[in-house]
Amino acid sequence: MLRKSSGAGTLPRSDVSAWVGLSGLFGLFAWVLVARKWPAIAPLLGIAGPQDRLSGPTAALVAVLCSGVPMVLWSVLVDKVHRRESTGIAWDKARPVSTIIDVSVTKLAGLWATFAMIGFTYCLMRYYWDGAYLFSMEMMGLAAIPLLVISVPYVIWLDRYLVNPRDHAWHFGALLLGREPFDVHEVQHHFRTWLVKGFFIAFMVSILPGGWYAITTREMSDVLAGPVPFCSFLIEVGFLADVQIAMVGYLLTIRPLDSQIRSANPHLAGWVAALICYPPFILMAGGPLDYHPNTADWTVWLDGHVGLLWAWGIVLAVLTAIYAWATVAFGLRFSNLTYRGVLTNGPYRYTRHPAYLAKNSFWWLSTLPFLATTGSPVDAIRNTVLLGLVSAVYFWRAKTEEKHLLAEDAKYREYHAWMEQNGLITGRLSAIARFLRQRRPNLQPQPAE
Repeated sequence: MLRKSSGAGTLPRSDVSAWVGLSGLFGLFAWVLVARKWPAIAPLLGIAGPQDRLSGPTAALVAVLCSGVPMVLWSVLVDKVHRRESTGIAWDKARPVSTIIDVSVTKLAGLWATFAMIGFTYCLMRYYWDGAYLFSMEMMGLAAIPLLVISVPYVIWLDRYLVNPRDHAWHFGALLLGREPFDVHEVQHHFRTWLVKGFFIAFMVSILPGGWYAITTREMSDVLAGPVPFCSFLIEVGFLADVQIAMVGYLLTIRPLDSQIRSANPHLAGWVAALICYPPFILMAGGPLDYHPNTADWTVWLDGHVGLLWAWGIVLAVLTAIYAWATVAFGLRFSNLTYRGVLTNGPYRYTRHPAYLAKNSFWWLSTLPFLATTGSPVDAIRNTVLLGLVSAVYFWRAKTEEKHLLAEDAKYREYHAWMEQNGLITGRLSAIARFLRQRRPNLQPQPAE
């Protein structure tokens, strides 16, 4: 079904329904409630002994499960994503195992070699063995053997139904075994896909416990004590939703859910623009683009002005909610640097990059870099310029993502064109850009007669 428009063409239907992410959000907050009320719930379940709130890392991992299961059930039972042609699966044309076992063995060789390379990289980089990443490495170690074991029946089972079982993992396996010709472009696609997963899954797991602890341990009496703790709590809730739903997206990149990575960004600029926003490559926190020295956040500058604190805090909470909404709208398909279908609903109905817009607006309003605690105009100018450069990095990221998606899918090109004319935010920004381009010739110096 297509929505009509008075502008350019129509807005394509989203590949992800809004209810997928919302169902995950419901499961997440149900578990938050259980975790916070656990001291009262445990005796009702016959669990004796002193009980604390479920605020530890294990409970944070259970939250991922509570978010993911409802999304999977909605996707399969309601949206029936497993029946889509884009999965590459023909459920009514099962092959005998004997006809695909050689393909599966080759694919498993490629997958296991990939797992070994990711594990070796983790071991090699000292960065992964310090601080929050220690939890990631512990979880990776626990998951390694089960993942290897489960991959065998999963690959054989799926290969029986795949229209083309010789996917990118098979091509990498063929390269390793040297028994059949392989496509180097498929091998490159395989490496890019698993580089995304290996890098971002480790990062996401490392930040799960912190956000979970903050939400489950905060006392409501403290939250309701004033505008700053109340709005700060809402902001933390938004970030929790973003991290938990995104974690599910990185983990469930599988064809039966139509959530496979169809392509990872092939452009070097896209990788550079993305990776400099995350540790250990981040340029913002303690790096050359760090705009925080000699600044104070909004609570300091607005201290004593209760009305302004409420208004400012609510705006920041709304921006965080939009940022989280942009992740939740992806459902099972959130991931940086990848194409996993076209999203046209939720906040993507109004702008092509709602997360970047909300995130950068939040930073400007929360940091107020043009106000320096030293009173020095040099500090104020420096921090303002640096935050401007950070926003420029996200503009660059947006353009590299668009370049990738425009080359991949005619549906995204249709969405891009529709937004150019009709998007509530994107359309107006595009109109301003077109006006400036039209005016530019008139601003050029005229030749002397």
